[in-house]
Amino acid sequence: MKPRIIVCGLGRTGYKVFRLLRQQGAFVVGIHHKPIPGESAPDVIVGDLHTAATLTAAGIEQAQTLVIASSDDARNLAIMLQARVLNPEIRIINRFYNTSLAERLDQTLPNHLSMSVVGLAAPVFTFAALGNQAIGHIKLFQKTWPIQEEYIDEYHPWLGHKLSELWEDRSRMLIYYLPVKGKMNLVSALLSGQELKVGDRIIVGIQPRVRPHRKSWVRKLLKVFTSLKQFQKHAQSVVAMAAVLLVIILLATLTYVSASLNISFVDALYFAVGMITGAGGNDKIVENAPNSIKLFTVVMMLVGAAVIGIWYAMLTDFVLGNRFKQFWDAARIPQRHHYIVCGLSGIGVRIVQELHASGHEVVVIETDSNNRFVNTTRGLGIPVIQGDASFRAILQASNINNATAVLAVTSNDAINLEIALKAKGLSPTIPVIVHYADPDFAGMAQQVFDFEAVLSPAELAAPAFAAAALGGRILGNGITADSLWVAFATMITQVHPFCGELVKDVAMSADFVPLYVEAANQTLHGWDLLDTQLNPGDILYLTMPANRLYQLWRDERSQVMVTGNRE
Repeated sequence: MKPRIIVCGLGRTGYKVFRLLRQQGAFVVGIHHKPIPGESAPDVIVGDLHTAATLTAAGIEQAQTLVIASSDDARNLAIMLQARVLNPEIRIINRFYNTSLAERLDQTLPNHLSMSVVGLAAPVFTFAALGNQAIGHIKLFQKTWPIQEEYIDEYHPWLGHKLSELWEDRSRMLIYYLPVKGKMNLVSALLSGQELKVGDRIIVGIQPRVRPHRKSWVRKLLKVFTSLKQFQKHAQSVVAMAAVLLVIILLATLTYVSASLNISFVDALYFAVGMITGAGGNDKIVENAPNSIKLFTVVMMLVGAAVIGIWYAMLTDFVLGNRFKQFWDAARIPQRHHYIVCGLSGIGVRIVQELHASGHEVVVIETDSNNRFVNTTRGLGIPVIQGDASFRAILQASNINNATAVLAVTSNDAINLEIALKAKGLSPTIPVIVHYADPDFAGMAQQVFDFEAVLSPAELAAPAFAAAALGGRILGNGITADSLWVAFATMITQVHPFCGELVKDVAMSADFVPLYVEAANQTLHGWDLLDTQLNPGDILYLTMPANRLYQLWRDERSQVMVTGNRE
């Protein structure tokens, strides 16, 4: 029997999940607060998402899985509580932005899995900026691997190669295979010596590479000194007032020296500084001076007090206010080969963290100085330019002409398009990655403006929610030719349907692709993997079509699992 799944909250992400599940043949019912054009009961129930009456009308008591896809954490929490009261055994896939609360709920509640749209989409934005045409990602060996689709055309370097030639390469992992004619699973193609033909498609995971981290302190200091021109912009008024103060001191010093007071230049300088700053000096110097010198001294005291007061105030504001931070950020802006992230939205800060963790230099442009992620970003040593990234001057200040890529990821689609167009106008060859919330228009925007990538978080995250709804904790997922596939791990028990079988035999019969096996404190790959016999305690990592996953998930003889320390 196919699982009954309820999707609660049919916004951009929820409706995409709803359609994907229905496309994969699942028995799915949606709940939304208002009617959806083209959808009617019993497919979509209209009502308040968290009320018992609405959930009951959707069949919550008979459902196996509830996907809560609202964008409001508080509402999702209320829905989850009401659902558990009505059906204590239901499996819940819950969308949460608050990751700390999500982790606590997962640890406390059985059959509860929290997922984040931002967390699922940010790696794909990052891979796109790095130049990978990623369609998803998969977590293997405690790393996030980008997944891309290779379409074999007449110019592809793999044309005519046997799949077996690609199987042993540890820098990539074959995930799924779709021949241009007929149907053949990857393992059967490997063992039969299948060659890649024009029109074939193959899904491949690419091993991520981390760049060596951090430059020496010497290079950092050199960067500061080479960026002194930024000091003129951020500290010009402080320097100008300091110059006025020095001129006043020098004028007073020269006046005392030339007045025939029988004092040296050093004594005159000492007296002038003390008199103007209020620190005191040798007052006997002017006791016997002419009245003109005494009047000059009075004027210098008054003017000096005013100038020194203004200069102290400006210096304090520069050091303790935001100007010094702005100068320090400007001085640390890389000269070349950096990534410019425009907008510290939730997905923006995750992209910044992903790029930084990979060893890349990043510059952030953010309009709001009170943005809660600004201090987090600066804490990573990443410069933040305060300003509107849609202004040419701000983009030029980020050294856009020598940057590697620009990511426009504010929370406003129109502003993102404006930033992207301005970036292309300043540097026509620079890759631009654009955040576009509406999944239905993201593809059209990319086609019209010809940007490198226009990505919708809802479009990227929905397959993961759908895959999780069909079973297990998912390591990765993707869509090829309208077929959703998922990557997960299954523990082999004595009653598991795969127990005692060779990996290659069950892979061909169950139509999955084995990735690797953890057995007896070792990891088996390649041809050794195919000839491995699965024994109790082994962990098998695999990919398979999502529309067949429920068979394994609901099979009482099997256990689908992924523990956090094995990701």
